[in-house]
Amino acid sequence: MKHVVVIGGGIIGLSSAYYLQQAGHRVTVLDKGNFLDNCSYGNAGYVCPSHFSPLAAPGIVSQGLKWMLNSRSPFYVQPSLNSSLIDWGIKFMRSATQKNVDRAAVPLRDIALLSQREYETWAALPDFNFAYQHKGLLEIFQTEKVAEHAKHTVEKGKKLGLEVELLDYETMQQLEPQTKINALGAIFFKCDAHLYPNKLMQNLITYLKQQSVELLVNEEVTGFEKKQKNITRVLTATKAFDADEVVVASGSWSRETAALLDTKIPLMPGRGYSITLEDSPYHLNYPAILTEGRVAITPMDGNKIRFGGTMEVVSTKAAPRYNRVEGILKAVKDFLPSFDIPRPPDNKIWFGYRPCSADGLPYIGRISKFNNVVVATGHSMLGLSLGAGTGRLVAETINGQPTSIDLSAFAVERFG
Repeated sequence: MKHVVVIGGGIIGLSSAYYLQQAGHRVTVLDKGNFLDNCSYGNAGYVCPSHFSPLAAPGIVSQGLKWMLNSRSPFYVQPSLNSSLIDWGIKFMRSATQKNVDRAAVPLRDIALLSQREYETWAALPDFNFAYQHKGLLEIFQTEKVAEHAKHTVEKGKKLGLEVELLDYETMQQLEPQTKINALGAIFFKCDAHLYPNKLMQNLITYLKQQSVELLVNEEVTGFEKKQKNITRVLTATKAFDADEVVVASGSWSRETAALLDTKIPLMPGRGYSITLEDSPYHLNYPAILTEGRVAITPMDGNKIRFGGTMEVVSTKAAPRYNRVEGILKAVKDFLPSFDIPRPPDNKIWFGYRPCSADGLPYIGRISKFNNVVVATGHSMLGLSLGAGTGRLVAETINGQPTSIDLSAFAVERFG
């Protein structure tokens, strides 16, 4: 039995702790906050093999430049002379190619399907009840240009073995008889599922505590004690934790944590926003992505509906731009005219930081500088979707077992 210190209390850290505990290890999870203020709570709750195209894709850079001057736009990069942003930006632009998209498809599909299987296993356990539903997702589009692109997406999805079909307007509207949709059609990803993130996180925290996993709040890691190529202790402002193995799963703060380990990870925070109608007067049968609006909508946990979107590549210290939500709600109204949702007060708007790698693929695996460190971060908008699968892969790596999928595409030091 090893003592494993997991840095980060989001879905990646807690999933890693779950599988490590299952393998018989003693586990301590250190969170810089209180396990409640991370990006794992307010996201759309998708478990989505459909997302086999990475964030770094052709057109994202030019489109992002057009959007940058619009305060309500779905994509924004905060201009800065910060060397980490410049380095990340150069690598991101170089990665935004069709070759990268093609190369990423199989690894993203494999880890998403692995993760989906793990969530389905969890959903059947008596300790878990997180409103998991495997019913599919609609990717709704309004323009001929996107309709044409949708044909290629469906073709590619089928080649990857995913259950997906292209719907015309009538067929799409039949799936949502209670809500008029202003669109041409949709891609129906039958392969996708969704869940209620808030309940999932609460379930994990409760279960881990019951299994004597140590969950420590307000413990920001400040350094490490090292002996040759091993980390021996993890240091915070007031404590030191002996460690046989260390997992770096600190989300958008992972770059700084890795720097303490003499390891460079190209990663930037991507801030997103969401609002949740707790008792919605509106109705949707299926989660939906409003493609041109870059908005995700999820009916979840009974009568709740969550609306989320935007990608702001900014510092975690930058003040939130709550007016981004106006852009989200405008897109919703455009696609779903009956959804007349007023802008909520700022304290009802959630925001969180997704850790964005420089090519849209997560970083999962060991690092060269130390023998007993595993990194698991950089999942961009797929942290929740890939969370359970990533946790299993982390545990398999620490256990010295063959991993469930090939991790070479997710190599932590692939950028050198």
